[in-house]
Amino acid sequence: MTHHHLGASPDTVHWGWFDAAMEPVLTIDSGDRITIESVSGGPANLPGEGFHVPPELYRVHESVPRKLPGHILTGPVAVRGAQPGDVLEIRILDIRLRQDWGYTFVRPLAGALPNDFDTGEQMIVALDRDRNVGRLPWGTELPLRPFFGVMGVAPPPAWGVISTIQPRAHGGNLDNKELVPGTTLYLPVFAEGGKLSVGDGHGVQGDGEVCVTAIETALEGTFEVVLRKDLEWTYPRAETPTHRMTMGMDADLDDAASHALRQMIDWVTATTNLSRHQAFMLMSLAADVRVTQLVNEQKGIHVMLPKSALGDAG
Repeated sequence: MTHHHLGASPDTVHWGWFDAAMEPVLTIDSGDRITIESVSGGPANLPGEGFHVPPELYRVHESVPRKLPGHILTGPVAVRGAQPGDVLEIRILDIRLRQDWGYTFVRPLAGALPNDFDTGEQMIVALDRDRNVGRLPWGTELPLRPFFGVMGVAPPPAWGVISTIQPRAHGGNLDNKELVPGTTLYLPVFAEGGKLSVGDGHGVQGDGEVCVTAIETALEGTFEVVLRKDLEWTYPRAETPTHRMTMGMDADLDDAASHALRQMIDWVTATTNLSRHQAFMLMSLAADVRVTQLVNEQKGIHVMLPKSALGDAG
């Protein structure tokens, strides 16, 4: 196993877009660990004096083209031997803050209440890594739970260049607050190498991410990436130490929920002796259907099923 380090710089980030034709900035082997740095936000999101701004963020603003509206992502990272039809198992080992501030904003015609706000507003949140809290301008302190809003592989080549805003089968802007250290994310491979990119660091976020933003900030994450050729999954899934998680994304929240529920039924019936009827009834009793986010055009649902609920059915 090799441990790689990938910093954020104009040479290692792409701004606003995914594309299967993008060349990887690093290639690793299955089982390797990689620490990836991210930066976040455009010039309008910078704080005033007294905060640390990673110097590479200024260089990114100056020299990296923003091809589409979206996020600054570090990568892509290819996994040697990964081919379409495989799955990348991404074990999230550690996530840390890289700066002492984050930002949150509201803007007109966006979010879960697009017609309620005629003007925009941004607030800067002071982040205290030692105490693991974010201090809001009016004094409230929120416990931090950092995660990457965007974790995605290259989309299918036929999709061409796509924005990072909408989450889809390749992952991307999942905005799933459960993707913290200890969780494993599974992403299907659609292009040679898989080509993983991460970014959109969040200090903390509620389910729904209703105003469009979490506490947006710069993060450093360490991952162990394993190539799986024994799985046939075609859509993102995840596991926490205690739960199985399936996801659904669609412009219609009901359809997103249906997709996530069907995937969980498939997962349960494939790995236990339960029938589809039994699996569905178990989910009604023990699973939680959560709104991941309401704001990325393709809305998100994730279903959390406690592993303990499977009992002796395995």
